[in-house]
Amino acid sequence: MDITIRPARQEEFEEIGELLVAAYAADGLLALGADDPYVHELRKVAERAEQAEVLTAADADGTVLGAVTFAAPGSPYAEIAGPDEGEFRMLAVAPAGRGRGIGEALVRACMDRARSLGLTRMVLSALPHIENAHRVYQRIGFTRIPERDWEPLPGITLLAFTCDLGEAV
Repeated sequence: MDITIRPARQEEFEEIGELLVAAYAADGLLALGADDPYVHELRKVAERAEQAEVLTAADADGTVLGAVTFAAPGSPYAEIAGPDEGEFRMLAVAPAGRGRGIGEALVRACMDRARSLGLTRMVLSALPHIENAHRVYQRIGFTRIPERDWEPLPGITLLAFTCDLGEAV
């Protein structure tokens, strides 16, 4: 693959925020469109980079085609992770970069980061209707943990998944 996964650079933060918004909009994940309150959260890349790790997938020419936020235990961006778990959030691949394995590469980079910190599991939350993403997670080794499903807002249910880092494929 001709993609490099690396920490986001400060000069890319605005571009990454717009990539996240565009990808979420393309997937129908922003119920209120441009007025959806989550748009503001997606664009706060600089703030996330101070309290978590923002990773990017960049093409050979430096074009950012995907991004994800890795949250270590104790990060305010870790929503469901326990003390021995890493968590990733806000995974997105630009529509132009889809079908190239970028999403999977970003997930695996988060798993590698968690291992480097001595963590034993990864967790994530996902909307129920993004079945394509669920299939990628399951192919890597994630399984559903329904007992940790939750609602960040009334009427919005997020499904929880976990992966034992020693058993991932």
